[in-house]
Amino acid sequence: MYSAITGWGMSVPSRILTNADLERIVDTSDEWIVSRTGIRERHIAAPDESASTLAIRAARQALERADLMPTDLDMIIVATVTGDYTFPATACLVQDALGASCPAFDIQAACTGWIYGMVMAHQFVTSGTAQNVLVIGVEVLSKITDMSDRATCVLFGDGAGAAIVSASETLGGILGWTLGADGARPEQLYRPAGGSRNPLTRENIATHDAYINMMGSEVFKFATRTMGTAMEEALAKANLTAHDIDLFIPHQANLRIIEAASKRLELPPEKVFVNIEKYGNTSAAAIPIALCEAVEQGRVKPGSKLGCVAFGAGLTWGALALQWTAPVD
Repeated sequence: MYSAITGWGMSVPSRILTNADLERIVDTSDEWIVSRTGIRERHIAAPDESASTLAIRAARQALERADLMPTDLDMIIVATVTGDYTFPATACLVQDALGASCPAFDIQAACTGWIYGMVMAHQFVTSGTAQNVLVIGVEVLSKITDMSDRATCVLFGDGAGAAIVSASETLGGILGWTLGADGARPEQLYRPAGGSRNPLTRENIATHDAYINMMGSEVFKFATRTMGTAMEEALAKANLTAHDIDLFIPHQANLRIIEAASKRLELPPEKVFVNIEKYGNTSAAAIPIALCEAVEQGRVKPGSKLGCVAFGAGLTWGALALQWTAPVD
């Protein structure tokens, strides 16, 4: 039994925050942001939009493309660090809104979350435990981003991307994967306050500890070391090499990191998908959003071999080697 992507969908808020907008908020410039990150704009959730509202829209698109009813789902996995609530799981809210009746739970691996979720779905499907698993990566990072901190406020955007992983007897789908984590350095990318170790108080809200904190140079070095290696490991498990990849869809965190990974894999620009200029870093949503756009642009076809790789807070990393089998008309 193989695991194939049979449905896909995405959703982003309508509000767009450009680099020119940010120039009026913090001491930065369009040239500075683009040269260091490749980002030109990002989508920002409205006050009444949350992780679940974006996730539900993406999920409905995925179900329609897969020609499935919500009752056909055997499991819903939502990868997010910005769920509607600490509990219950955002996946449970999605399940109810869709009208599904299946197990539903969240996972947290930050920007690597969707990769983790896809591997879990693959395991459930190939073991015969599930027929159809909905995997959603969604973030509303704007609501935990300090807009006075120019090191982070220029980076993050909001959005959701979904995929349905279904059992298939046709060779393809997820052919190889790797996951990893190193929890020794959480302070390199974390939200200091808001958990059980450091609950929210007036004091730590005032000191901005309720927002994302990042050691940018350290995360950059970690990402450039990890991305290429992780992709090579996943490809090796699929008996493939980087030269077999038709399209490389990496995590959209920083253009220079994407370029470093592509160089490590010796991939030409035409084999690398980049949309960071429109969305910024949407964390767990980045790869599924990019996948949706790649399909829409005709860069993914039946038989295409894809490589997906991400890194994130934790620190975590993961990669997928997969072969596309779904019609894309």
